[in-house]
Amino acid sequence: MSTWLINATQATIDGLIDGGIYAWIGLGLSLSFVTLRRLNLAYGATALFGIYGGLWLHQKWDLPLPVLVVVIVVITLVATAYVELLCFRGRTTVSAQSGPRPAGEIQNAEIVAMAASFAIWMQLEQVAVNLLPRHLQAFPSIAATSEWAIGEIYIRYDRGLLAVMGLLCCWLTAKWLAHSRTGLRFRAATDHSLAARLSGLRVDRVQRHAFYLAGGLSAVAACSVLLLDGQVTPMFGMWMLFKGLVAAWLLGGHSLGSVMGGGLLLGLIESYAQWLLGAQAREFVLYALLFVLLVRQAPVGWKGLTA
Repeated sequence: MSTWLINATQATIDGLIDGGIYAWIGLGLSLSFVTLRRLNLAYGATALFGIYGGLWLHQKWDLPLPVLVVVIVVITLVATAYVELLCFRGRTTVSAQSGPRPAGEIQNAEIVAMAASFAIWMQLEQVAVNLLPRHLQAFPSIAATSEWAIGEIYIRYDRGLLAVMGLLCCWLTAKWLAHSRTGLRFRAATDHSLAARLSGLRVDRVQRHAFYLAGGLSAVAACSVLLLDGQVTPMFGMWMLFKGLVAAWLLGGHSLGSVMGGGLLLGLIESYAQWLLGAQAREFVLYALLFVLLVRQAPVGWKGLTA
């Protein structure tokens, strides 16, 4: 096998593995934005706050790993409830239109909520840093110490398992929303909110529960990633937000299923960029994609603004 083909195969495998992880990270953001039309810019910050709060307690009482994960999820849910209360409660949009709005179409109340969530992002991040001032924090690691070797191709099976778990979580969540009564209520509250209210459905409550679910998913995904990385910095929250946004929007953001393809595509693009152009190109590609997606969404978003 030629060197070029070996490198291309390695880049493809690495990209697919990273892409599965990105899909899991973007799942919660996709649920809150695509299903509920709520772009929560504090998405990564709530997970970061939960992680730093859990680590702070872990350093004081040496919590067992399962207890630490549960504590992180609980703290993240508390932070998610805080964001929902201050930024999104009471801003539910009731529309008489049938069918879902375009992914980028937003209204004035949602613009205000999004801006408020940015302010809460800064607040939560600062509180987390005040809890643990050091830039680099150790996180309990269960990463494998070896790799699978297939000829000259190397696979980190722990990250591969994490990617499979992420894709499976996305698929199961999509199936649950499509076929369960709870999923039906979520979709009715989003796509036909006025009809849902007239039918007696408490739209605000349904959206609030879905928002909490998105927060819980973000905490589980964050813990899974850090259990293999073994360390965390204050930049982790922004990393989660940017990866999640690109994964959710790359293929249009019209369904939860698109986050799976978007995550895989993002992983492949980053991996090929690193292979062909170097490590710095990997980060440049992410920011370039985010910029293009924001520009692409802007005309639809401004079109949806109401006076």
